Amino acid sequence: MLVDSHCHLDFPGLAERLPEVLAAMTDNGVGLALCIGVNLEDFARVRALAESDPRLYATVGVHPEYEDAEEPDVERLVALADHPRVVAIGETGLDYHWHKDKPEWQRRRFRQHIAAACRCGKPLVVHTRESAADTLALLREEGADAAGGVMHCFTEDWAVAKAALDLGFYISFSGIVTFKNAAIVKEVATRCPLDRLLIETDAPYLAPAPFRGKPNQPAYVRYVAEEIARLRGLEVAEVARATSDNFFTLFRHIPRP
Repeated sequence: MLVDSHCHLDFPGLAERLPEVLAAMTDNGVGLALCIGVNLEDFARVRALAESDPRLYATVGVHPEYEDAEEPDVERLVALADHPRVVAIGETGLDYHWHKDKPEWQRRRFRQHIAAACRCGKPLVVHTRESAADTLALLREEGADAAGGVMHCFTEDWAVAKAALDLGFYISFSGIVTFKNAAIVKEVATRCPLDRLLIETDAPYLAPAPFRGKPNQPAYVRYVAEEIARLRGLEVAEVARATSDNFFTLFRHIPRP
């Protein structure tokens, strides 16, 4: 079985064709998908998805790019996470790509998420873009190793990956690993310990090489697994088994099939 550890099935392009998307998951051996919350305003919609199908679970958080979103506090995040289908805190982290001034509100929001994860005992789903040093520093300062988590859609170098692994975090690879020009990501995918590696789509974004430029979907996570298997000289079944085991180890509130 394959697992898509990060997708956005409530986004346009996927939400309106959910039966088709779920059928394609089954056809491609994808047994579970984690639907990621990106703001509180739309969280009920994400949670409803997780409640609607046993193959879907959810997270709660506010994405670091969302400047005008409702600001979460620890108590609110913990309360929303108190649901059997909500298994992690995030998507959270830092993103300086559109915020070159490195705003303090992003760091304050990230701290709230880390504290909430530690309080409720659910892992973090971490986004970092052009902010790796600050992301790692805050994870250390706020004791995020107590909650654990995953560095999603990893695009940094091995030094950043090693620092995250040392904090007890997992590394998740998206369709980017299939891109010809993604040499740094391919290197990390080769070096990352197999028992700390996850795969994802980030659908509807970042479709793997055979579908690049088209809408992504959880069924395509198998192309990520195939590329990682190729890079590491493994059978695809071995990568599928390891990444699924890792998923259930990290997201421990999800019962194993």
